[in-house]
Amino acid sequence: QVQLVESGGGLVQPGGSLGLSCAASGTISNVFAMGWYRQAPGKQRELVATITGGGSTNYLDSVKGRFTISRDNAKNTVYLQMNSLKPEDTAVYYCIVDRRRYGLGLSWGQGTQVTVSS
Repeated sequence: QVQLVESGGGLVQPGGSLGLSCAASGTISNVFAMGWYRQAPGKQRELVATITGGGSTNYLDSVKGRFTISRDNAKNTVYLQMNSLKPEDTAVYYCIVDRRRYGLGLSWGQGTQVTVSS
């Protein structure tokens, strides 16, 4: 069982920055990737960014160049630095641990609200 604890959400003005972090604890093994999803009101959940243990990253097109995902393997923690935020980035952001490659499924955090508004 993997537990994920997110922090760092909040309210920020358009053009501002915000950083999220997610610490994983519990039985952590066979992790292929960690990352972030988000879900805005009335919209489907979408994958924002992922990072593998080897450091390979993948981003949603609309956040490329603005968001940066990073990972501290020793601390089992993943980070999302969000710059040049837009109102359309407003959503609940969920941390994930992806172990599907090993048949262990996808683990989710509880979510943290990010609101971009003036």
